[in-house]
Amino acid sequence: MKMIQKTACRQAALLICCFCAMVLFCYPVSAQNIIEEWNTVKVPSAPELKSVMVDPKVTALLLLDFNKQTCNAEKRPRCIASIPKVQKLLTEARSKGVFVVYSLSPGATVADIAKELAPLGREPVVTSGPDKFLGTDLENILKERGIKTVIVTGTAAHGAVLYTASEAAFRGMQVIVPVDGMSAESTYAEQYVAWNMVNAPRVSNQSVLTKIDMIKF
Repeated sequence: MKMIQKTACRQAALLICCFCAMVLFCYPVSAQNIIEEWNTVKVPSAPELKSVMVDPKVTALLLLDFNKQTCNAEKRPRCIASIPKVQKLLTEARSKGVFVVYSLSPGATVADIAKELAPLGREPVVTSGPDKFLGTDLENILKERGIKTVIVTGTAAHGAVLYTASEAAFRGMQVIVPVDGMSAESTYAEQYVAWNMVNAPRVSNQSVLTKIDMIKF
């Protein structure tokens, strides 16, 4: 009887060892973080772009950092390429009475904004880093006008657009991000920002990803 029990124990131990070996083989110890697994990551499907109808009375169009220091052919040619479409959106928004707000990157002036997108009249301009709410009156400016929805355009996608749009969402605003109105040095940066806007906690509940010609007033 004792011999049978010892044999059974040895078999059980062998099975456990085999199972552990299989686990280690399937899940290498080296693959413990995203850097080591970088080349195995599968790109998710592209987010759906949605048509959106906005109420001009409670909507603001944000044009972020379209100044020459950040939007130029050398650093961000994709920003230069986006200007005609953003200009089209700006013209239509103004014609419908949409509130327009600008931002500048630190060190820039209003004169540095691309001439096609230059502010008119008393359209407000704030200056800050990536989060345009931080250290500025942007929140009060929007509140005073009763703004509930913001259309966020600008550069960099992974800077001013990402952080300002996210902060607007955290403040309970509806956020609309046209993918052809944001730009970065690389398509990858724009890609992960697009993914983030429709997947990030809390942000995704308040955000719509679209294109400029899919925005109706």
